[in-house]
Amino acid sequence: MPQEIERKFLVTGEYKSQAYAQSRIVQGYISSARGRTVRVRIRDGRGFLTIKGASNESGTSRYEWEKEIPLDEARELLKLCEPGIIDKTRYLVRSGQHTFEVDEFYGENEGLTVAEVELFSEDEPFVKPAFVGREVTGDARYYNSQLMKHPFTTW
Repeated sequence: MPQEIERKFLVTGEYKSQAYAQSRIVQGYISSARGRTVRVRIRDGRGFLTIKGASNESGTSRYEWEKEIPLDEARELLKLCEPGIIDKTRYLVRSGQHTFEVDEFYGENEGLTVAEVELFSEDEPFVKPAFVGREVTGDARYYNSQLMKHPFTTW
């Protein structure tokens, strides 16, 4: 089964000048039940359907399945989603052998910026860029499916 292994951090410094790409993302959740989420995403005019399983104890690893779907179908599926939409810009920043995905949130999550790095194993070393702050891996408040229900501006 495909596994997503990632670590997540708050962003405390400037990163945009280091980004080699960026894209706007709008997503919703058909199901945001703990341990299994079904997400619909539109990114740069392309649609995606993603299913994620429960995270392991550390919050670092979980099952992830994703397929591209036609854009018109993604738009229709967004209408079926639970209340709350995640709206963000994702910036890609290289650091050593890895790429950090830096998400700047809008709407009810305005003011929150997080960086994630995907790894091949939970103990894989990586170079932390200067803009990376406190680690929030495993803190469910920072999961997009939870930010939809309990936005950052309400904390």
